[in-house]
Amino acid sequence: MSLFKPKEAWARSAPRVRLERFARQDDGSITILVIFMIMMMVMVGGIQIDFMRHEMERARLQAMADRAALAAADLDQKIDGELVVKEYFAKAGMSNYLIKAHELPGLNFSTVTVDAGFDMKTQFLGRFGFDTLKVSVRSQAEERVENVEISLVLDISGSMASNDRLTEMQTAAKKFVDIVLKDDNEDLISVSLIPYSEQVNAGPLLLNRMKVDYTHNYSHCLEFDDSDFTKTNWEPSKYYTQMQHFQWNYSGPNAMTDTVCPRYSYERILPFSQNKTALKTQIESLKPRAGTQIFLGMKWATMLLDPSYNPVVKSLTVVPEGSSAYTQPEVDKAFENRPGSYTDIETLKTIVLMTDGENSSTQRISSRYYANDSHYVHWSKYNLNWYLYNYVNSWDRKSFYWQKYDKWRGDQLLADMCSAAKAKHIVIWSVGFEVTDNGAEVMKKCASSPSHFFRVEGVELSEAFSAIASQINQLRLTQ
Repeated sequence: MSLFKPKEAWARSAPRVRLERFARQDDGSITILVIFMIMMMVMVGGIQIDFMRHEMERARLQAMADRAALAAADLDQKIDGELVVKEYFAKAGMSNYLIKAHELPGLNFSTVTVDAGFDMKTQFLGRFGFDTLKVSVRSQAEERVENVEISLVLDISGSMASNDRLTEMQTAAKKFVDIVLKDDNEDLISVSLIPYSEQVNAGPLLLNRMKVDYTHNYSHCLEFDDSDFTKTNWEPSKYYTQMQHFQWNYSGPNAMTDTVCPRYSYERILPFSQNKTALKTQIESLKPRAGTQIFLGMKWATMLLDPSYNPVVKSLTVVPEGSSAYTQPEVDKAFENRPGSYTDIETLKTIVLMTDGENSSTQRISSRYYANDSHYVHWSKYNLNWYLYNYVNSWDRKSFYWQKYDKWRGDQLLADMCSAAKAKHIVIWSVGFEVTDNGAEVMKKCASSPSHFFRVEGVELSEAFSAIASQINQLRLTQ
């Protein structure tokens, strides 16, 4: 038997051997897999590039539509809203992308809607039948002057006499009034002017409609319990204590022009007014007085925004019986339902709180020396310090008075009052005018947010008040 296969048999077996050998070998299989994965990555990456381009174009178009809508919806805009939108797109070289612009104007609002879009050509998705991707955006902007209740709280303490601060404040406050009380905002925005120093003169119009334990008729300030600064409301059933009438912080001759409770009519609260002339006239009349109790100004500011105070305001919108036919109500009839409910989404409640200093200490006359009518009359004629240094022995002087608040307590009560207001979603703007670092920190904590606080000097005060007034006309994107 031959040890070798015939030549024909070898030839027939060679292909099978080579196939079997190829099947057993794995050289190059990884290369094939890598090539396949690279092809998949390129394809997926290309698709991602198309979608990334789509999102980039959409974001660019959305930003353009937003800017155009905001500009067109501005109530101060004199040009037709649709034309403003077209001009914005034209200047950006995107006129072909604008589909439609629509303006809906109203008495106290302007709403502008912008639709834009185009077909973006794809680079990779076209291989799968998607030659274009639709880029479509909509933007809607609205500027609306809602029902706005403003408490404007102005510092008239003695330090305002320095560096023309009072003059700067008067200029800024009058400018604020002009901006918020535009002619087309009639019956929509009310301003309660609250001057404060060491106390707040509420005036007889307000006090006579509240329960008060009266002791004299020289001035119109109230004392509050510490617990009153943890809540915004007025308590109709509570009897409030009338503030003593005397002058404390005057070291010169016997004079009563600078009483702890401001006594003059132009220093009283002017509630819920839209009379620009009356507001500005009173602001112009203000004079520096006594010390600084920011928390008392803040208390009145929040109380005048709390719905519990509505019965007082409503009564001020009614002309008393027997009055002349020409007699006007103290508050416009349009505001008879103010302060509005905290849940009314159509009402914005806001406080603008301004100071040039910090809470100071304040004294009261001891009860034994302020106990009857003769005492009340006596201290209406004699400056406390002047009297003590002229008629009382030095060792007896301290028995005549006691300290009601110090700076620390004042800061705490202000913080409590601000927290109570913010809990009711009252927007608080605070302005520190040439204040110390500590004073700035106290006011910043009171504000609704750090961006609601302004620390200013000199003419910057007018800029701050103007900025706040402009923000009250809330311009916002609604879509």
